[in-house]
Amino acid sequence: MTDPLKIRLVEAEAFERPVKLRLPFRFGAATLREARQAFLRVRIEDTFGRSVEGMAAELMVPKWFDKSPALSNADNENQLRRSLALALDALKSAGAGTAFGLHAAVEASHHARAAAEKLNGLVASFGLALANRAILDALCRLEGLTVTQAIKENRPGIDASTARDLSGFDLSGFLSTLQPAASLAARHTVGLVDAIVPGDIQASERLNDGLPESFEEAIDAYGLTFFKVKVSGAPDADIDRLCRVAAVIDAKVPTYSVTLDGNEQFSSAEAVADLLTRVKEEPRLARFASSILFVEQPIARAHAFEKPVKALAAFKPVEIDESDADIDAFVTARALGYTGISSKSCKGFYRSLLNRARVAKWSAEDGIPYFMSAEDLTTQGGLAVQQDLALASLIGMTHIERNGHHYVDGMAGAPEAEQAAFAEAHSDLYRVSNGRTRLRIEAGQLAIGSVIGAVGLGSSVAPDWKAMEASLAA
Repeated sequence: MTDPLKIRLVEAEAFERPVKLRLPFRFGAATLREARQAFLRVRIEDTFGRSVEGMAAELMVPKWFDKSPALSNADNENQLRRSLALALDALKSAGAGTAFGLHAAVEASHHARAAAEKLNGLVASFGLALANRAILDALCRLEGLTVTQAIKENRPGIDASTARDLSGFDLSGFLSTLQPAASLAARHTVGLVDAIVPGDIQASERLNDGLPESFEEAIDAYGLTFFKVKVSGAPDADIDRLCRVAAVIDAKVPTYSVTLDGNEQFSSAEAVADLLTRVKEEPRLARFASSILFVEQPIARAHAFEKPVKALAAFKPVEIDESDADIDAFVTARALGYTGISSKSCKGFYRSLLNRARVAKWSAEDGIPYFMSAEDLTTQGGLAVQQDLALASLIGMTHIERNGHHYVDGMAGAPEAEQAAFAEAHSDLYRVSNGRTRLRIEAGQLAIGSVIGAVGLGSSVAPDWKAMEASLAA
């Protein structure tokens, strides 16, 4: 096998597209009704003078990366634009290196530079993650490889230089064992203001757009068996809502699995333990409680690493999500009793791979089932959702949270020709209805054979760059 190619980033263009939600999405203290999607197109060149373009996309979700109430949604978007601009500047200045080598050369300084501008670790991660995916996509296209082939052969040159705890671990050997599945179960999100049953929706408020509007209708439409339920940190309200959710699932789904997402709404492990105790003791939640796989980031990131959570983890495994601000976060979390960490494209493709290696290494060392889960950022149909699905499948996930398709009407913001191109090239993943290209979920499953089989990072087609706005991040 030849050594990984040395490449350099020579050009980058950033674009945006507005996204309007069909239903309000309440998570934690925020309610999302609209956002902007970032698109990035880069050009790389290797030492032989060969050049090719790569691409990536991600939703710029307000009030997730930085939840400060002092910041407006526009402030949050400007933070993410700045993060991308800083990342591109650093990567262009890094000269030639392997795809991962470029990332490793700038990761620490990028985070430091972002911190100096009061951009937190998640915000900093966004820009570098988007740039890395576009560069990796270009590398795959330059070598005519799917992302699976590229990672199994370690063509990006991934090593332990950014994760010293993996020194001595055979990363290339581990990567060669990764084998993505051709389908993933969709784990449906139940937001805090979602209608549970059709009767919760006033007739005058009905959208009648051909998509499910209540939780019960979503189960019927998609054949769901995996669910992610948001909790608010208000115990009485949470128990009441969980009972309503459980009643619907129990009546419709013979066997199911659930995850609980606290979205940082709890001040301490004790508060979370109190809710889990009440869930366990509530007769109406008997099946629901036994079906909980794990609890996702219940404690506010400002306090999540203050005290051990081993006692809480005795109830159910606990993972971090918003606390995953940098490559060392999982190491810190492990020492406190967290056994899981989320994978999100917005935090970093390489970070997910390195954390997946940690899961394998630590599970063997400790005899504890460390785990990863695949979580959503209201990822939009087209390029963004396909890259996220490719990553989740590559790291061995069997189910993935999906909510972008529920809160947004398919690829509604894209031109008709772009929607048609994605629907044709990835007909296993999409269906066309009501004039929209929409995610296809059948018997609770997403078919992604065309995604993992595409040359590049997850997509055989490109979005319509001319139908977007130039971004200030460029």
